[in-house]
Amino acid sequence: MRETALKSVQAMAAQYSDGTLSHFIDGKPRDGAGTAFDVFDPSTGNVIGQARDATADEVDDAVAAAHRAFPEWSATPPETRRKILNKVADLIVARADEIAAVECLDAGQAWRFMSKAALRGAENFRFFADRAPSAADGLALPSAEHLNYTSRKAIGPVAVITPWNTPFMLSTWKIAPALAAGCTVVHKPAEWSPYSARLLVEIAHEAGLPDGVFNAVNGLGETTGKRLTEHPDIKAIAFVGESSTGSAIMRQGAATLKRVHFELGGKNPVVVFDDADIERAVDAAVFMIYSLNGQRCTSSSRLLVQRSIYDSFTAKVAERAKNLKVGDPFDKATEVGPLIHPKHLAKVSSYIEIATNQGATIAAGGAPVEGDGFYFQPTLFTGAEQTMRVAQEEIFGPVLTAIPFDDEADAIAKANDVEYGLAGYLWTSDVGRALRVSEAMDVGMVWVNSENVRHLPTPFGGTKSSGIGRDGGDWSFDFYMETKNIALAKGTHKIQRLGA
Repeated sequence: MRETALKSVQAMAAQYSDGTLSHFIDGKPRDGAGTAFDVFDPSTGNVIGQARDATADEVDDAVAAAHRAFPEWSATPPETRRKILNKVADLIVARADEIAAVECLDAGQAWRFMSKAALRGAENFRFFADRAPSAADGLALPSAEHLNYTSRKAIGPVAVITPWNTPFMLSTWKIAPALAAGCTVVHKPAEWSPYSARLLVEIAHEAGLPDGVFNAVNGLGETTGKRLTEHPDIKAIAFVGESSTGSAIMRQGAATLKRVHFELGGKNPVVVFDDADIERAVDAAVFMIYSLNGQRCTSSSRLLVQRSIYDSFTAKVAERAKNLKVGDPFDKATEVGPLIHPKHLAKVSSYIEIATNQGATIAAGGAPVEGDGFYFQPTLFTGAEQTMRVAQEEIFGPVLTAIPFDDEADAIAKANDVEYGLAGYLWTSDVGRALRVSEAMDVGMVWVNSENVRHLPTPFGGTKSSGIGRDGGDWSFDFYMETKNIALAKGTHKIQRLGA
């Protein structure tokens, strides 16, 4: 599998004269003139290639291609768009192993998860493809004297900026509904994991997507990203990443009144009451923090456990954390792979001293793994308090902070006492309590007696510093399309006569 990934990366680099991964603009690979930067294999620390930061001219060219292609693509019959996007899904399935292998190589994600993530990307395209014919549908809203009806149309060229944790799947999650709605796209993948995202634009053109409809530029957020978010011909920005970056993008797009959709950070609580199914709750808590190397926005990074079972529950979690198999992402037995980049490893590592200085106890892990690569031990902090930084800040690694609570009111207060509000998880056998606590949690999504199980028609998004807007189902089309109301008079209403 590693050889498959390396061959795929080499094939992508071979498209460019100097072997660096540059851009895909107006239907073809494009050599770049910007500064080159290294892309690492997180499992070894070795450089697997280089990509180029897009220049201002290259960003302009990508946006111009999307701008030229928009009138024809938005006017393309929805059934035609549906066929092309379903073909994209077919090709993703056909190349799923290659995509997963590249994701293991440049993102460091474990094969056991990436083999499924590629197929989830195909599901995203198929779901929104099949909804393309109804994307423009509206409502009939009759009144006594008028018939009002609404319709929707694509907003225009959009920028999609995606993160490095599961880059292929998250790219499909944003780009599929944009294309289905009739928008054209300029995509900037994260600089730390650009290769699997590049496969998507190549697959889309192989499926028959017209030139200019889907363009991709590589680069850094503060340069390429900023040029995109400030560009006057970009009508909307869909971004997944850190909350601080979302704030910067909102400022950059303000001058041109860009529409924004943000899926940002999370410090998500899993709340476990003493009447819960303990074994299932342990399974879910462990899975939702340590899978994907702890690098997921919906991870349950805060473990709130009722005080009566706190010690026994955290002991079970600590034992499981110590038994997790950390290792080569390409090993099918691996459960936790490396962190994405040496800078991120340093950030996650810094919280060990922060936590212990503030009085938390290391119940499991608590250090980088010796040897090659950017590995960090699955870690559990116990004896934590709500005011500690490890209970408040998004660490974005395989690090879990366990906090006791006394009763329902205390659980709700602690669950909500952070700046984030993406997701929450609740474990109880009391149906009434499940309803009360779910309603009281200030988050965009709650899973009761379950880990995060995605259902595509449902809304996905957060509150507070965790984002703006919702993905999924028709909510995605609301972002990528403008709604128009038309009022037809019946000719019977009285019009005021002035100056008669």
